[in-house]
Amino acid sequence: MIYMVRGEPAPARTKPIEPDPSLPRALVIGAGASGITAAKALNEARVPFDWFEMGPEVGGNWVLNNPNGVSACYSTLEMNTSGPRMSFSDFPMPNEDYPMHWEVREYFNAYVDHFALRELITFNAKVERVKRLDDGTWEATVAGDGVDGGRLVRRYDAVVVCNGHHWDKRWPDPPYPGEFAGEVMHGHDYRGPEQLEGRRVLVVGGGNSGMDVARDASYVAEAAYLSLRRGVWIVRKRLDGRPVDQIPRPAWLPGWAKQLMLEFGRIRSGDPTKVGLPRPDHRIGHAHPTLSDQIYDRLAARAVIPKPAIEELRGERVKFVDGSEEEIDLIVYCTGYKVSFPFFDEGLVSAPGNRLDLYRRTFHPDIPGVYFVGFMQPFGAIMPLAEVQGVWIAELLTGRYALPSREEMLEDIRREREWHERRFYRSERHTMEVDFDEWLAEAERERRRGAQRARTLGNPLGVPARAAQAATA
Repeated sequence: MIYMVRGEPAPARTKPIEPDPSLPRALVIGAGASGITAAKALNEARVPFDWFEMGPEVGGNWVLNNPNGVSACYSTLEMNTSGPRMSFSDFPMPNEDYPMHWEVREYFNAYVDHFALRELITFNAKVERVKRLDDGTWEATVAGDGVDGGRLVRRYDAVVVCNGHHWDKRWPDPPYPGEFAGEVMHGHDYRGPEQLEGRRVLVVGGGNSGMDVARDASYVAEAAYLSLRRGVWIVRKRLDGRPVDQIPRPAWLPGWAKQLMLEFGRIRSGDPTKVGLPRPDHRIGHAHPTLSDQIYDRLAARAVIPKPAIEELRGERVKFVDGSEEEIDLIVYCTGYKVSFPFFDEGLVSAPGNRLDLYRRTFHPDIPGVYFVGFMQPFGAIMPLAEVQGVWIAELLTGRYALPSREEMLEDIRREREWHERRFYRSERHTMEVDFDEWLAEAERERRRGAQRARTLGNPLGVPARAAQAATA
């Protein structure tokens, strides 16, 4: 499978599809990239649902200064996947290169309006608590200006979780020894180069946001430093003027061929050791990719000064493990995020160490009736994968798909974990990693298998409360 969407969108709608009250009622949490496509799938399947977004607009992480308070968007943010690779299947992204954040925001708004979804969203409504009841249904408490009286409590058959995983800041753990006299910021709070202007900036972290912040600092800061604890392979986003993610890499290719393609892209992009960065201790493709068209050039020009890991904070100075010290007045920690669900009791659903064991990154093997959309880290864009997850959940709630047994799901999760351990170095960054095309191909196969199971079982509605009703009917 090679997922690349071009062409014309599906016909527009003028109003939402009327739900079928005989189907299970769902709660959808969040109206970002995952929430909007999940809600569309439920609406098209006529599944009744309530949909809450704690901010005043759609787009989630792609809305600069989003009033919901959880967006990590900054003014210079450009997608790391091109338009055709991030598009929903029936609504092509207009930009065939790498869109800027405002283009993604406009795209999501256009998608919501094209499919008449906006009136289904309750904005300014925060899901504060979701409690599982003894009969397998769910009780949700929602608060905010968007709900009558500022608060409501309502029961659901199913919960579709789309609250994202780039908002709960992860800081260095354990903290670096010593005290720092300057300003400390997490990358989540970075909004643009004006925050770096005239400063002596140290960026910590080798992911995509870390490279972007270091690049921005190189143009406006008094001094820009980039500290890496371990080396990363950096791939240029465009090779020969073409987005690198549009080079065909089908799921059926053998692993050695895919690795060869990655190595080719790495060699064409540059050698990080020649610009002062540490040599990675892993092969390319064995960590989440870091993409940047400019960081090599800024490092080569010494506009960004590479530094190793921090050893100690010394007031207005920072000491590094190579013994060097630099005067710093702003540290930006681009050290990632924790996966968390503030509306669930931790004893029910949590992700210690960012590990959340799900079947096909969607279904919890031990808690039926709760489904997750977008909780994966693909080698590619999340949007097409979230779209499939939404359709998959809708198929389950309408009886057109049946899950395999708990034992089969656990075995699949075990195999996925073994794959992670073989391929990636141990890090909280890699607990949800998936291969974009392989995941889509396997999801398609499993949906076909599950459709056959559903027909064999008589197309049961896939939530505990409806199963109990059927058993007593």
